[in-house]
Amino acid sequence: MFKKIALVCLVSLMIFQAKAQEKKTQIYLDDSQPIELRVEDALSKMTLEEKVAMLHAQSKFSSPGVPRLGIPEFWTTDGPHGIRPEVKWDEWDQAGWTNDSIIAYPALTALSATWNKKMSWNYGKALGEEARYRKKDILLGPGVNIYRTPLNGRNFEYMGEDPFLSSKMVVPYIKGVQSNGVAACVKHYALNNQEQFRHTSNVIVDDRALYEIYLPAFKAAVQEGDTWSIMGAYDMYKNQYASQNQYLLNDILKKEWGFKGVVISDWGAVNDTKQAIMNGLDMEFGSWTNGLSEGTSNAYDNYYLAHPYLKLIKSGEVGTKELDDKVRRILRLAFLTTMNKNKPFGNIASEEHRAIAKEIGEEGIVLLKNQKNVLPINVAKTKKIAVIGENAIKMMTVGGGSSSLKVKYETLPLDGIKARFGKDAEVVFARGYVGDVTGEYNGVKTGRDLTDNRSQAELTKEAVELAKNSDFVIFVGGLNKSDFQDSEGNDRKDMGLPYHQYELISALAKANKNFTVVLVSGNAVEMPWVKEVPSIVQAWYLGSESGHAIASVLAGDANPSGKLPFTFPVKLEDNSAHQLGEYPGNKEELAQGKGKDQQNPINIKYNEGIFVGYRWHDTKNIKPLFSFGHGLSYTTFEIGQAKADKSVITEDETITFTIPVKNTGKKAGAEVVQLYIRDVKSSLPRPLKELKGFEKIYLNPGEQKEVTITIDKSALSFFDPVKHDWVAEPGDFEALIGNSSDAIKTKIKFSLQ
Repeated sequence: MFKKIALVCLVSLMIFQAKAQEKKTQIYLDDSQPIELRVEDALSKMTLEEKVAMLHAQSKFSSPGVPRLGIPEFWTTDGPHGIRPEVKWDEWDQAGWTNDSIIAYPALTALSATWNKKMSWNYGKALGEEARYRKKDILLGPGVNIYRTPLNGRNFEYMGEDPFLSSKMVVPYIKGVQSNGVAACVKHYALNNQEQFRHTSNVIVDDRALYEIYLPAFKAAVQEGDTWSIMGAYDMYKNQYASQNQYLLNDILKKEWGFKGVVISDWGAVNDTKQAIMNGLDMEFGSWTNGLSEGTSNAYDNYYLAHPYLKLIKSGEVGTKELDDKVRRILRLAFLTTMNKNKPFGNIASEEHRAIAKEIGEEGIVLLKNQKNVLPINVAKTKKIAVIGENAIKMMTVGGGSSSLKVKYETLPLDGIKARFGKDAEVVFARGYVGDVTGEYNGVKTGRDLTDNRSQAELTKEAVELAKNSDFVIFVGGLNKSDFQDSEGNDRKDMGLPYHQYELISALAKANKNFTVVLVSGNAVEMPWVKEVPSIVQAWYLGSESGHAIASVLAGDANPSGKLPFTFPVKLEDNSAHQLGEYPGNKEELAQGKGKDQQNPINIKYNEGIFVGYRWHDTKNIKPLFSFGHGLSYTTFEIGQAKADKSVITEDETITFTIPVKNTGKKAGAEVVQLYIRDVKSSLPRPLKELKGFEKIYLNPGEQKEVTITIDKSALSFFDPVKHDWVAEPGDFEALIGNSSDAIKTKIKFSLQ
């Protein structure tokens, strides 16, 4: 008996030692080891076939891991404003799940309009928690493409026209998302500034504009935000598609900026195996959009970075150096996400998330105009409120392209207004206009029928009569998520309001002077009626809490503090891309029919260079409808004389500006102090001024505080294309400080030695 016990113990000891030895050799599973050591260990254990398999999709939104080694698959998800509903394995159609409804957050234009970095962190953290709960590893967002033209159908997904504002807002968003062990995937890198011809265009832009305008937010995402992945764009640059582009991906992203993460293709953006291998792409998705076109049992093996790549390696035509670099990056991503044992569980549609969505919405809403203090609505003197306009009853979380969402709820503007004012006043509704009555996108259904067959004359008559017999009129209009409006895949055809809204707004303004126009849109619109109406509110797409956020601002429960993240031009021709640049492409090539397929791409030349948005308006003294950084409040603020801690700085020094700000009104509120820099004399043309610092400050009535903003020589620099470097020329500069680009309150001169 003793011998048997001893034998069993010996065998057990041997098994234990063997397992211990095996564990020692499986360094990649030991999260106490340095991540780079784990990467190399896992790489050394993988077969050639396993490496190649990690480079491409296995379904619409997932890619394989290495089951033999216990490395899980990756699951990606749209989008930047909420977690997309589940679709079928190989198709865009809905999977029919009943537990994939979420909270929709305000679109990124609204987030950017808060000018509040804390709000950006809260947004990213909450969105990352929902992604984590839904077992997603890579969030396909945020988007930071620059607002070049107000016709871009996808502008609502981005952060505006200014590279500095976008840079400062994208970094906390990334960190918030990634605090959940979910990778942010910043998109669309790069130069995807319009939807028309996005698959069949070649962007021609000088290096200075590239580095000063179109790349800074991506660079900040990499070097300050440590984003774990980046999505390549569809368009071409230097005659190579962006998702397989030597200059963008290898030379700039990976070499200049030191990006350690994974480059993921946009869905269907890859079209050449050798370019994908050599030019910096790491993971390929969506090349055949239904996953089955090749007629094989697993068509994903026919992607450009799948069997075609494997064949090139086995034939000796290409080596494995590039392959190993791609797999290293993907393994590193795995250890940060799918194999991260310390990531939280996440949660979905919590009360905290609802509160965050509402707060961001309230802070992002911009009060554009408020003559005679029409707003906030005086409840004591208002017994009947007329709400007019289709956008008051239309869901905006469904549609718009890949950011379309399936929400647990969406509080519509009419419902939010009724909930807030209904106890004190009668709230009545008139349609006013009929726009898009559809209620379905990619299988997500609103379940609402907005069909109305009345003529525009009948609708207008009803609305005007209601307006005449009410104490206050709220018109809720703007754009929607339909094709050729704020929607992926197409651009707007003009800057006007659709569906006869211009005529309707004018008629309502004549009917009642207690009138506000609430615009729901992600883009600037023309306002030939601007002088006719006393109050205008830019409300964006605000997600699940839209109605509550709008009502809160109209009532004055929340004091508006949003600022425009892009310029509203008076007319389209005032925009530099339309006055100087080529949009939607070269006119001669348009006439020749170019841009219809990838074999005949159309060239789009950015002749305006660095003069985008307010840089163009201010420098050329073109008065905008509403300026970049503009936004009113229900209180008043006084920005006092700024002081600097020095008048002369060297290249290695910083300079700090101290600005006193006082709330001179009777209501608590927030102001955004904006600091612009002017180069008094430069060897190269520069804009009149450029945003280089901002801070949002909350003040009670009568309260005064000091805001400090520190800059270094980077704020004084321009990109020299000859030297291919940033240059700060010695000489005189001015710090211009105010609360919008056309409202400078205080100036300070200083010089750089």
